[in-house]
Parts: sequence; C-alpha cells; structure tokens
Amino acid sequence: MTIDTGINTPDVIVVGGGTGGYSTALRAAGLGLDVTLVERDKVGGTCLHRGCIPSKAMLHAAELVDGIAEARERWGVKATVDSVDWGALVATRDDIVARNHKGVEAHLAHAGVRVVRGSARLTGARTVRVESAGTESAPGVQDLTARRALVLATGSRPRTLPGLDPDGRRVVTSDDALFAPGLPASVLVLGGGAIGAEYASFHRSMGAEVTLVEAADRIVPLEDADVSRHLTRGLKKRGIDVQAGARLLDAELLENGVRARVRTARGETRTVTAERLLVAVGRAPVTEGLGLDAAGLTTDERGFVVPEDWGRLETAVPGVHVVGDLLPPPSLGLAHASFAEGLLVAETVAGLESPPVDYAAVPRVTYSSPQTASVGLSEAEARARGHEVDVGTMPLTAVAKGMVHGQGGMVKVVAEAGGGQVLGVHLVGPNVSEMIAESQLIVGWDAEPSDVARHVHAHPTLSEAVGEVFLTLAGRGLHQQ
Repeated sequence: MTIDTGINTPDVIVVGGGTGGYSTALRAAGLGLDVTLVERDKVGGTCLHRGCIPSKAMLHAAELVDGIAEARERWGVKATVDSVDWGALVATRDDIVARNHKGVEAHLAHAGVRVVRGSARLTGARTVRVESAGTESAPGVQDLTARRALVLATGSRPRTLPGLDPDGRRVVTSDDALFAPGLPASVLVLGGGAIGAEYASFHRSMGAEVTLVEAADRIVPLEDADVSRHLTRGLKKRGIDVQAGARLLDAELLENGVRARVRTARGETRTVTAERLLVAVGRAPVTEGLGLDAAGLTTDERGFVVPEDWGRLETAVPGVHVVGDLLPPPSLGLAHASFAEGLLVAETVAGLESPPVDYAAVPRVTYSSPQTASVGLSEAEARARGHEVDVGTMPLTAVAKGMVHGQGGMVKVVAEAGGGQVLGVHLVGPNVSEMIAESQLIVGWDAEPSDVARHVHAHPTLSEAVGEVFLTLAGRGLHQQ
C-alpha cells in the first residue's frame, strides 16, 4: 500500500541523515524550501553515533588517564589510576551522544524538515520509494517525488578484510570498536591512518599492549612526511609498537582473541597474539540497495558516485546531487567537509551563488596523543605541483609552553619561495586540533608569511611557535634565524 499524504512531493529529498544529509536539509529549509529527509537509522549518521563524537569522548577520557600518569611521573603529584569503571565511562559517552542526537532532531524539527524513517530506493531520477516496518495506522511504503532536487548522502561503512569477519568481540571495525565489551589487555590495529592511530592511542592510554600495522611505508600516509615521523616518534615513546611498511599474512581466531602473522618492513615474519584485532583499513561508500541504475546513475570502480559538476556537486543526471562519503577524492570523507558540501548543494538548489568547496583549505585532524592537524599541501605535494617552496619548521619544545607540556611535536609551514603565499601548515603536538583554525584561514585566504608575521601571538602559548615560523619565513625571526 502507498501512503497518499499530500506531502509526498517536497522541493528537496535528502537520502541519508548523517552530517552531509542533515546539513543539506537544514540549510535548504532555512532558505524556504520544503524538505524531506529519509533516514533508515538515526539522524546524525556514523559521525554522531559510531565515529567522531563517541570516539572523541573516549579519547578525552584517555587524556585524563594520561594526565594522571604525567602528574605522577613529571610533576611529583602522587596520584594513580586504581581502575577504569568501564560502565561509567560508557554511560558518559552515551549521554554525550544522546544529547547531540536530540539536538540534531530538534534543529530539524524547528527548521520544518520532514523526517521519514525507512530504507530508500530510487525509482527514477528524482523519485524515491521508502520502505519501513510500518504500523496499522501508517503503512510501511511511501513514494516521494522531489520537485527540485534529490540529494544522495548515504555515507560509508568500514572496509573489512577477507576471512576476518567482525564478531564484535575478537575482530572489530572502527564502527563497533568502542561498543565491544570491556577493555582488552592487548590490541592489534590494522591500518595506520587517522582512525587506526586514534584507536591505537586510546587503547594504549587505557593500559593495553598495542601493535599498529600499516601497509604503507609510514603511518598517516596522506599527511606530510614530517607529520608521520613526529607522530610515529610520539606513539613509540608511549610504548606502541608501530610497524609501517608491514602487512598481515593471516590471522587465526582463538577462544579469547586472535593470533596473527605479520610480515615486517624488513621481511621478517612476526606472530602477534592479542585479545582484539581492530580493522581500520578505510571506509567504502554505501550504495547497496539504493537503486542508482533506476535514476540513471553509476559508480566508479571504487563505488563512489562521481559528480559531473564539482562546483555544484551535481551528477550527470540533472537535479541529482551528492554529498559526504559517497564522493570520491578530492572530497575528504570528513564530517566538516560534509557540512560544507551540504551548504553548497542547498544554496545551489535554492538558486544562490555558492562558492565550491576548497578541499585544500579543509583541515585534517588526528586526535591521537600526540595529535596532528594539517591544512593545505604537504611539502612533497607542493613540489610535485611545480612550486618552488620555502619551508619553515620549529619544534614545539623550542617554546616555553611546549616544554611545559613535554610531549614534543612541531610546526611546519610550506610557502611559495620568495615570500609567496602559504601553501600548507602542518602541526603535531598536544591540542593542535584547537590550533589549526588560524592556519585554515591563512591557507584559505592565500596569505603570505609577511601577512601573518605582523600579527602578535600570545606568550607563553603553543601557538607562538606558529607565529615564530612565519616571522622567520618573513625575515624577521627572533628565536630562529
């Protein structure tokens, strides 16, 4: 049975209620468009319920544990962690997620966005059939037609490895790692990108023996090589066994864990036994069952839906747009990039001139300990694109606040040679996720080192290391020449 509610022809249909989807819906509704958002699970998507928010909540708890250890070992504060009440930790995490979820629902309701619960399948270029369990008073099928635009925002799922089916206990993905029972005493993390590094860091803070395996020749391989080097040094200093240039040969499930064979960069075969194997080898776009062919859409060989017009994020089918993890690079698969994509699509559909997303100016952060934060081009990328560059670096321990923190780290700036525009800024160290906003503006506004050097950074702060590097590049260095 099909419901005829009289409201099944909105201006905009958004399929998927994650960060890209709900930001599109909110902005479109704010511009006066009638919007229906279809979501089969909970609005907020992976980021809110299984990724960004719960993981950062847990990483904050890990920082508190690390702080107690630092207080004891560096500052003479005789404090210890007797134990971690896993139930209490989880309850706080879940409360944070629940309050954020209620907030998103309230924003959508206030904006007048109609939320339809169920699984969507495209039946045409701008038509969607939504199926749900339904009730006696509200049968489970709705046919919707978008008058102006259909926006696809169905997100992504963790990639898995053949023969390593996640069971939620011994083998877990990044989606369910935080929801596995208890704290393991040992963890093998496969994948040294941002997600793998964060989970390795969390479990080490909680006392686990951690081995981190990355197939590329360095961890966080998409970042500047100096970022990888400093992060590796920081993780190893904390006791994490970092194995870059290594690969998993095979893994055997045990009653209470796994036994894996790993080929190291030196060609040696090592056996690693751990209570938990965490697979963090990337994410894949979710299009299964979506019925793309009915709308005249296809995916590339990696499963992404490629826009015909990146300035509008519109596909080859007019009126069908894509946001979030369905997009291939240069989109970044980051929640804050999805917000920007949602704004762009909503404003485009409403007939406004909206600037395309400048992906080079979108910050990238790894919330491990130490943290990394970058924006713009790496040194290698800048040179590969034909830029003559000047590079300025400074260890955070060269400023007083960096000595106070005692975690090492660095600032690296890549700029056009001869005082030209800043191409990239790269940070490693404590709290650098909160420092990257300044550099985002520097790169996004095509600033030059001399533009930044005229502004005064507070002393003593970690950020003055950023200011010092720009002073040096502008020929005005105080503590560097």
